[in-house]
Amino acid sequence: MAPLTLSYVTATRDEGWAGTARTAFLEELTDMTTTPLSRQSRLAPLRAADPSRQAFLLLRTVFTVAPIAFGLDKFANVLVDWPRYLAPMINDLVPGTGQQAMYAVGVIEIIAGLAVAIQPRYGALLVAAWLAGIIVNLLLIPGYYDIALRDFGLLVAALTLSRLAAADEQARGHGAA
Repeated sequence: MAPLTLSYVTATRDEGWAGTARTAFLEELTDMTTTPLSRQSRLAPLRAADPSRQAFLLLRTVFTVAPIAFGLDKFANVLVDWPRYLAPMINDLVPGTGQQAMYAVGVIEIIAGLAVAIQPRYGALLVAAWLAGIIVNLLLIPGYYDIALRDFGLLVAALTLSRLAAADEQARGHGAA
């Protein structure tokens, strides 16, 4: 059925709500009430949005929330015992204990997440550079290569976010790609 329009309502009203016009109107109302929730959802405009914009928003959200959450956890060690992910060679280079190094890492990760939230084009590059450092660190620890590979995937996603942010800026007239 066609969507209800003002001209349709006016034409129906002019006919006195009788006959086929009334039947068609009632059928349309019935169709509206039996339409699956997915078609009536308030998220319909978001689903209809440009897929590049959706990917940009998704990656921006993830690369804002995850670094901040993991950065905060460096102070609490709730998710994991973070110092065990510090390569012994790196631990020997940094002053203090492994946990103290993780405090510094946590601060940097929080800053990186905030940078993505404020300026995703450049914040994503900061996250990518940070992930490159994490990958090098993990490659220095035998048995952590799978995590290094996962972080490489995250690095590629961060670079993708930077490019999508540049395209988004250009589309909105806020900068050049």
